[in-house]
Amino acid sequence: MKITAKAPVSTKSPANVSPPASFLNRELSMLAFNRRVLAQAQDADIPLLERLKFLCIVSSNLDEFFEVRVASLLARDREEGAAGKGMWMRGFDQVSVAAHALVEEQYQALNDHILPALAGQGIHLLRHLDRNDAQRLWVKDYFEREVRPLLTPIVLDPAHPFPQVVNKSLNFIVELAGKDAFGKGTSIAVMKAPRVLPRIIRLPDGLNGNGVAYCLLSSVIHAHIADLFPGRQVLGYSQFRVTRDSDLWVDEVEVKNLRQALKGELQTRQFGFAVRLEVAQNCPENLSNFLLEQFDISPEFLYPVDGPVNMVRLNELIDYASEPEFRFKPFAADLSMPLAHEDIFALISQRDWLLHHPYQSFEPVIEFLRAAAVDPSVVAIKQTIYRTGMNSELMESLIAAAQNGKEVTVVVELMARFDEEANINWADKLERVGAQVVYGVVGMKTHAKMALVIRRESGKLKMYAHLGTGNYHPTTTKFYTDFGLLTANQSLAREVNEVFINLTSLTRPRKLGHLWVAPFELSKELLKAIHHEAQIAAEGGDGRIIAKMNALQDESIIMALYEASQAGVKIDLIVRGACVLRPGVPGLSENIRVRSIVGRFLEHSRIFYFHNGGKADVYLASADWMNRNLFRRVEVAFPVLDPELKQRVIDEGLKPYLKDNHKAWELDADGHYHRRKPSARQPLFSAQDHLMETLGG
Repeated sequence: MKITAKAPVSTKSPANVSPPASFLNRELSMLAFNRRVLAQAQDADIPLLERLKFLCIVSSNLDEFFEVRVASLLARDREEGAAGKGMWMRGFDQVSVAAHALVEEQYQALNDHILPALAGQGIHLLRHLDRNDAQRLWVKDYFEREVRPLLTPIVLDPAHPFPQVVNKSLNFIVELAGKDAFGKGTSIAVMKAPRVLPRIIRLPDGLNGNGVAYCLLSSVIHAHIADLFPGRQVLGYSQFRVTRDSDLWVDEVEVKNLRQALKGELQTRQFGFAVRLEVAQNCPENLSNFLLEQFDISPEFLYPVDGPVNMVRLNELIDYASEPEFRFKPFAADLSMPLAHEDIFALISQRDWLLHHPYQSFEPVIEFLRAAAVDPSVVAIKQTIYRTGMNSELMESLIAAAQNGKEVTVVVELMARFDEEANINWADKLERVGAQVVYGVVGMKTHAKMALVIRRESGKLKMYAHLGTGNYHPTTTKFYTDFGLLTANQSLAREVNEVFINLTSLTRPRKLGHLWVAPFELSKELLKAIHHEAQIAAEGGDGRIIAKMNALQDESIIMALYEASQAGVKIDLIVRGACVLRPGVPGLSENIRVRSIVGRFLEHSRIFYFHNGGKADVYLASADWMNRNLFRRVEVAFPVLDPELKQRVIDEGLKPYLKDNHKAWELDADGHYHRRKPSARQPLFSAQDHLMETLGG
């Protein structure tokens, strides 16, 4: 399989790269990543329901792609108006073509592969024409009992204007002939599908001769749409869904209370300007054109689809189905620390502990905060929160710590996209029990992952720290790969405290010997390390860089990597998502290789390895190599100082991924990704399978 990534990255300085060119490189690369995810849905070796889940992940990613990335592009054009002359939309045709092709392939995978395969295993998703007489009778009864009472069709006229349509909600448009009950020739009706209704409905087992049967709510409504308009003829109809700008915006300079301002913004998020319209493939053209006009959307943002307009809702089918043979085998994470009969602070005092999630349990981090909340020797706890979820034992521990009289300081990132409401709720709860809550730095997101516990031991204060590459979210730690470090190294812990002081006092942190912090030193230190490897190689030494991250887009880093490659540095980049660097270009990047691993777990850890003349500097980080991470966020990269743990990061976080020939994709000089395949003599090797076998409980 061959997947186009993007147009060639410019080799000019960042100042000479126009915004549209930067956008195209970034967004085409994001779409290419989603096609790699889509390939998982078409892989016959993956259990059926897991393949469907990958398909749903692509849909969810595309929703965010339009809600945020495309919306920001359109917003810039709207802000600049005639003066900008649509500069930000220049060249968008390439993105539009790639997005339409991805959606078409996505529905082909659903209709030609996944649904037939599920039916072959006795799991049927029935359209109206597929249902037998008994099933149709039951569906009609279900419609009359459960659906029709909740529907409110609105026939449009001056007294019934086009209704406000919520972001990503299921709706229907109907064209009618004849006169209404008042003798008027109204012809268009719009109807919302109530959100309280399930999108997947299971039919009674007695009606199914083979296996289990389900139907979509949209199919139920379509089958009985004429019943909603007695005395009128239905000429045409379609389901539709509109995607809206969902990025929250507040003037963080002018606003006096960010939390209160965001609460107000959250109420209007569902009604931002429209950026995409999805309709059924057989939607009459006059109806789709009418909707485009209502939502003020250009035709290139119309997506006719052969199936449900919201494929993400097929996750309900996965939840319904209980057949274990259609899922990945259950995996139990290793606890890694003897917590049952040990004091966790004593354990951390003995040595540093490296946790590799999801192969090793997140429980030690939970216990770290849980123990701190009740330990009488603990006097203070400080933590950053980016994503933690609506229900979080970690947050409950912080609340308990404050109630127990400890000094609790929490840096809550209120602008964590789509987690704003959860974070606001936690901030409210923390403040009510007396915790100090701050919201990071105006104009920047606090993305660093840090927790600090301060205990009084033998009359002195001793610090314990947790640093990580992933969020303090117990759910995502079960399917995101991340590293975390629990340490009582006082030099390192004091620097963590300096970063917290910086976040609350807004003073520049002191010169740090271990941590690289964005937006201050992280970019400079990365560039210095890359240039150092280039100097070593130019002098005849062994220059070597291996880096693993989610995205690579910062041009200053890319330029430095190109220069290092030309100096002879061997560079391996493991980039899960968007990458706008071109590897293997003669005279530019022939010493650079780029690969992407897409598998059961989402690759999320950031690891930076610099050979450094044999000293092997290894850093773990919260930051990707993107301009936003390096200059518009508070991020932390931290060294792994213990030689044994450093080797573990190399052996677990880098080497298996360079060896992977089963779930790996390689990027070529022309911007295409190719599925890595083993030679005839090579056995299949999956990094994730290997780590589950060697690290799992």
